[in-house]
Amino acid sequence: MKTRNEKIEEFLKGLNTEIDILNCIDIDNINSFDDLCREIEDSNGFDIEIIYYSRAMDYLIKNDPSLQESLSIASDYGYDPKNLNSEILASLLASQNAREEFSELENEVTEFFDELNAEEEEEEEI
Repeated sequence: MKTRNEKIEEFLKGLNTEIDILNCIDIDNINSFDDLCREIEDSNGFDIEIIYYSRAMDYLIKNDPSLQESLSIASDYGYDPKNLNSEILASLLASQNAREEFSELENEVTEFFDELNAEEEEEEEI
């Protein structure tokens, strides 16, 4: 029979995300979607760095051709426009997109932990 941590690890490996979750977390600290997000955030797992002008421009053209979204994110983080470049804008946008894409997994992750906790409660009753 698999341990709780083995079940969690197997589940997390199967999630469709660009985040390398298992390198960002301590499975012992994960009991919910909020725990998972907090661990990833604390280890900077959502921070995506896009380097090289051409890669940054390609990302921005594909994901934010008007630059409105990336400039808004930069403003939220207190960047001065004179300190911005395509790499910073692309990295900020990619990081924000990673957070948003991961948040779309909330129902799936919550359902997994609800089922896992229910299984454990049933085992304790036996």
